[in-house]
Amino acid sequence: MAHESKDSDILLHGGCLCGRLRYALRADEIVGAGYCHCRLCQRSTGAPVVAWLTLPVEFFDYIKGRPTPYLSSRSYMREFCPDCGTQIAFRAVDPEPTLDVTIASLDDPARVPPRKHIWCESQTPWLSMGDDLPRHARGSNGG
Repeated sequence: MAHESKDSDILLHGGCLCGRLRYALRADEIVGAGYCHCRLCQRSTGAPVVAWLTLPVEFFDYIKGRPTPYLSSRSYMREFCPDCGTQIAFRAVDPEPTLDVTIASLDDPARVPPRKHIWCESQTPWLSMGDDLPRHARGSNGG
């Protein structure tokens, strides 16, 4: 991580299914968490919804292994384990100040509960999410 860790920093760790990739992130720097129902997320994971957390890129670092990037659209790439295929991160091709990390890849995903739903216009009709979180038809800025 670009910033030096202090005793007061709360580090969260995670990784892929096979253990080849491990990462650390600063929990106190998380700026958002939510469920994404977009077709790209559905197709890249084989799941009807993906839970993501968002934080500034400088507070995330791979501490073991290096991911394989996949350009999933003109503007964004997804980072996977080259061995087991676990998707870990989603980031802009042209660097943005933040990146998204799959909450389920955390060692303790219960520590980061989602706070919204995005791209609900693509939600699988048979999926029922029994919560009262805010819902956005598209991204949280465009919905």
